[in-house]
Amino acid sequence: MNRIDRISAILIQLQSRRVVKASDIAERFGISLRTVYRDVRSLEEAGIPVIGEAGVGYSLVDGYRLPPIMFTREEATAFLTAEKFVEKMTDASTAAQHKSAMYKVRAILKTAEKDLLESMDDSIEVLKSQTQRRINNNDHLQPILNAIAHKKVLCINYMAGYSQEKTKRDIEPVGVFYLDSYWHMIAYCRMRRDYRDFRTDRIRSLVETGHTFEGKHPTLKAYIAQTAYEHKLETIVIRVDNAIVRFISDQKYYNGFVSEVQLPTQLEMTFLTMSVEGFVRWFMMYGDQAEIVSPEFVKARVNALASAISTRN
Repeated sequence: MNRIDRISAILIQLQSRRVVKASDIAERFGISLRTVYRDVRSLEEAGIPVIGEAGVGYSLVDGYRLPPIMFTREEATAFLTAEKFVEKMTDASTAAQHKSAMYKVRAILKTAEKDLLESMDDSIEVLKSQTQRRINNNDHLQPILNAIAHKKVLCINYMAGYSQEKTKRDIEPVGVFYLDSYWHMIAYCRMRRDYRDFRTDRIRSLVETGHTFEGKHPTLKAYIAQTAYEHKLETIVIRVDNAIVRFISDQKYYNGFVSEVQLPTQLEMTFLTMSVEGFVRWFMMYGDQAEIVSPEFVKARVNALASAISTRN
């Protein structure tokens, strides 16, 4: 990206948020803080009303607005791709809101970009896997997001997966995330007096109580990082013969799959798991065409389990 395009992109970024840190700009464009300062100075010299506060960041003077933004062909195609994902991976309410926003985006596109989206519409598709079809496509996401934004206490009727117990709880929502074909909500449960992970497809009903909560909760990112540390996730590396890779493509995500590297005759896969014993017993299903690379104690447990099976049978 040349300097003129970068400065224009920085101006758009400044309008996208109330305050933008210099470090965020530097990370986005892969430039030094010194270069950021120079680019912002160029904006100021061009008459853009930028406010800079040490230790806080940059912002634009209230009331300043950019002229209408034109999107590139690549950006327009990215919008279309995102629309396909939102339609299949979120609830009906969120998909409807996104579609409404897309009408506004399309309205300001040039005729050429509009024609491009029309021609590309049938060339991009997101298909649900067999596991994804199990998702209960309720309309809980938007009420949850609204409650997070306005610190609203929610009352939910929840069906626990492990016990099939139905409970009614007042919760303070913290954030939502998508994992293994399901949407999850992290919230402070007033009944348990602790944070809990609620799968949204197990929420039978959800209503606002009319109350707000004052306490400050950790961010979703901080909560996930902390729980990962507390659970002391174990890193396991295995190698699987290419011949059986297709049989474990779906199951790997339920066992903490992180990444993979293709080797000449095998696929090397890395996992993060809270249950080594559970992972070992899953691995044994494919043990005749797979091997543990590390750690050594997991290899030992696989060998011990194989020996026990041989002795018993």
